[in-house]
Amino acid sequence: MDLTARTAEQIGEALRRTRKARGWTQSDISARTNLRVATVSSLENGDAGTKLATVLAVMAALGLEFRLVERGGSLEIEDIF
Repeated sequence: MDLTARTAEQIGEALRRTRKARGWTQSDISARTNLRVATVSSLENGDAGTKLATVLAVMAALGLEFRLVERGGSLEIEDIF
């Protein structure tokens, strides 16, 4: 699954969709990350003040990873050097 997100709201929506596709509740994510359900909810609702560590913890629980690419295309590290 490839999702593109450029805003906090889009990241939250992508995480929500992934969680629901797995049939998990916010409580399931909470249990897997030791985050409060309210924190998971806030992230999914696009709270721009969410800590990066929180985003990464939820992504790890969902089996997701970050990939940074240029808009409109991708740049491989091998192309830089």
